[in-house]
Amino acid sequence: MGTEAGRTGTEQQAMRVAIDAARSVASALPNPRVGCVLLTPAGEQLAVGLHRGAGTPHAEVDALQQAGDAARGATAVVTLEPCAHTGRTGPCAEALLEAGVARVVLAQTDPNPEATGGADRLRAAGVEVESGLLADEAAELNVEWTFALTHGRPFVTWKYAATMDGLSAAPDGSSKWITSAEARRDVQLFRAGADAIMAGTGAVLADDPRLTVRDADDLPLPYDRQPLRVVVGETHIPSYYRVFDRVAPTLLVQSREPDEVLAKMVENGVRHVWLEGGPRLAGAFWNAGLVDRVIGYIAPAMLGSGRAALEGEAATLADLRPIDLHDVARIGPDIRIIGTPGRAPREEMP
Repeated sequence: MGTEAGRTGTEQQAMRVAIDAARSVASALPNPRVGCVLLTPAGEQLAVGLHRGAGTPHAEVDALQQAGDAARGATAVVTLEPCAHTGRTGPCAEALLEAGVARVVLAQTDPNPEATGGADRLRAAGVEVESGLLADEAAELNVEWTFALTHGRPFVTWKYAATMDGLSAAPDGSSKWITSAEARRDVQLFRAGADAIMAGTGAVLADDPRLTVRDADDLPLPYDRQPLRVVVGETHIPSYYRVFDRVAPTLLVQSREPDEVLAKMVENGVRHVWLEGGPRLAGAFWNAGLVDRVIGYIAPAMLGSGRAALEGEAATLADLRPIDLHDVARIGPDIRIIGTPGRAPREEMP
């Protein structure tokens, strides 16, 4: 590839291509999103591979299949350490060795204890391996997946919609629709990135929601799967409710203990839970410190009375919890706020 500086620049550019390829997939959960670029010894791009979901070829294999015999002596630039285990597909480290790849540049090491070890296997076989290139950018591809593996529970995103005075339902319980069609479409994009959508029995009985990703054919990204629907609570829901249709599988969890609910998710292989309705269930997770991200849609409207978006346990202003904001955007007429719950009480202002 010429000079060391030239090689580094070429591989960095290839890693950005690999990251973009992985990002083009809405979700590969319960697997990670991964991209791979194969380069010739001269630094020319041979192939771009990506992983599209469980049971499909991993990114390295996808790229190798495109390159064929030309992969011998190539450099594989991959966003995640090649796996070393056999699951639904074979180990990527072995596939790279069999193809004759001479060098592997990876961004994020694999946090999955069942799959890690690919880099060591490659090095032991004489392949040059370099790790850490654009590691932070690559890690952003799979924040929820990595969290689930390192914490032993799914990542929880709580979404709510409310008026400017913080109400998510009118006094009669009606809540459709507080926010605009643009906001509701935006929600579909986020739902597509989760592998479970969760609501309480009260919200299901009140709104009869589908709890699915809708208008998937119109989403500006490839999408051909539905998340698991999870309904939490002990109240009976009639079988004719839409949450029991054949569009997606549904799991009933007869508990309001967040730890028990998440344990059931783990049993079902869930990595990222989209918590959407209602305020009591959201409050239980909030009070337990089990909300990892908040996405709020605020409509430019007032109700004056009704039901709050969250039923928490705060008694005084000392219980106020801060939100670390990551993004504020206008979606149609509404405002979308994305943040992370703070883990410490807000300091008293002077």
